[in-house]
Amino acid sequence: MKHPVRAALAACAVTALMAAGAPFDAQAQTKVGLLLPKSSVYASLGNEIDDGFMIALEEAGMAGDFTIVREDTEVKPQVGVAKARKLVLQDEVDVIVGIVSSGVLAAVRDFVDGAGVPLVVANAGNNNATGKDCSKYIVRVSFSNGQINRPMGPWMAEQGIKKVYTMAPDYAAGRQMIEAFTETFTAAGGEVIGGDFTPFRKTKDFGPYLTKAKATNPDAIYVFYAGGEAISFVKQYDSFGIKSEIPLFASGFLTSPLYVNAEGPAAVGVKTGLHYIPTLDTPENKAFVEAFQARFDRVPSEFAVQGYDAGRVLVEAVKSGASGRDAIAAALPKVEYVGPRGPLTIDPATNNVVQNIYIYETVAEGETLTQKLLGSVANVQDPVNGCAM
Repeated sequence: MKHPVRAALAACAVTALMAAGAPFDAQAQTKVGLLLPKSSVYASLGNEIDDGFMIALEEAGMAGDFTIVREDTEVKPQVGVAKARKLVLQDEVDVIVGIVSSGVLAAVRDFVDGAGVPLVVANAGNNNATGKDCSKYIVRVSFSNGQINRPMGPWMAEQGIKKVYTMAPDYAAGRQMIEAFTETFTAAGGEVIGGDFTPFRKTKDFGPYLTKAKATNPDAIYVFYAGGEAISFVKQYDSFGIKSEIPLFASGFLTSPLYVNAEGPAAVGVKTGLHYIPTLDTPENKAFVEAFQARFDRVPSEFAVQGYDAGRVLVEAVKSGASGRDAIAAALPKVEYVGPRGPLTIDPATNNVVQNIYIYETVAEGETLTQKLLGSVANVQDPVNGCAM
């Protein structure tokens, strides 16, 4: 059953196109390969992105104008390459959308670039993808690892925090996120007095690391963890008694709406920065949250919005008249609009998204955990980082 809000939006979109005489051909079909994890550790993220993507097509009244072919990366680089090759060579898709893991993105980069197939990245944040390894065929609408964390450094320094201990999993994303925070925090006069990179997907007991952090007597601890590791870390931060003594700050993935309820009361009071929170008080976000909740009976996360925006930029590119791989690739970076997360544009120097970063605190409203906006940094843009397209 169609939701009335989406149905009305779809009708308005079609009417506006007809009235404007836009070059979009309602009979044309664009073939899309959704390359997302549907199994393994990031399956929930893949499903959330898929759901957001379909909301965008439905909202535009164009779900029937795209042929969707779904493939599971299994969060394995070699599988991701094989599935990308299938989508391009066998299914002959016009565009690929997805990629959750930075490892998978790095693995498929050369194939996508060489084949001349546009790729809309809906999650993977590796800085190099829109830096030294950029491509005119790759557009990212999610985030870069540096982009999420750079604003937190000066903001925390402004709150009077002078000494910080850092922690993150020991892989590329963890290191890039902590490096970005460290750079801006120290530039703002703060000091990182120690840190640890914990074994990725292997650390079950954070006790020894938390004990070590506490012993340095920091003003705060700053971390990046996501998924199951985030749940474990937040719960142990509370159970080991650290929460009552040292405040916790982080990249916003630590308390994502996708799994914050699993963290429970331990997450209350944690302050983080992210490119989207579902409590943003804007007409665009309220409409999106209403449509998403009506369809899926849950609050959307940042991953759902990334899927939505991947669908939205593709819709806008096709509506502009782009048809075929090269035309779509050329049109994607020119798309701009105000959506659920706020203003969204693509930097033509890097093909990375330019967006607001929101700093928020997880709070309890009755038995529900939600987000209280503390501040925002507008139009956060990445440096070129060696990109030459």
